[in-house]
Amino acid sequence: MAREFHRADRVADAMRRELAQLIQHEVRDPRLGMVNVNDVEVNRDLATAKVFVTFVGEDDRNKIDISIEVLNKAAGFLRSQLARTIQMRSIPRLYFRYDETSVRGQALSALIEKAVNEDRKHQDDDSDSKED
Repeated sequence: MAREFHRADRVADAMRRELAQLIQHEVRDPRLGMVNVNDVEVNRDLATAKVFVTFVGEDDRNKIDISIEVLNKAAGFLRSQLARTIQMRSIPRLYFRYDETSVRGQALSALIEKAVNEDRKHQDDDSDSKED
């Protein structure tokens, strides 16, 4: 059976696309670097939306917190801009959150790669000792 797409899912997808463009072109704060909008979760009553973002090339937690603060302060402006492009009676309130899944994914990938390399090394050592 095909997955049903609820209205909140469609609204979240449209908001994700539009927010990516709006943040890039309309938010002019020097503290804000390159922003990736990873996901938007809109609650069922379409009153609030959590916007999950990452920052390109940024690892410093203090700078990330400042950037999230900048986005949350610009949320009202972004919401008004969304109202111009998305035809809805009411645009959900925006709450920006830092998405740590990509950072966790990179850390897990590094651990897996390290384990695989160590396993290969042990296999090579075992095969060398059997040849002697």
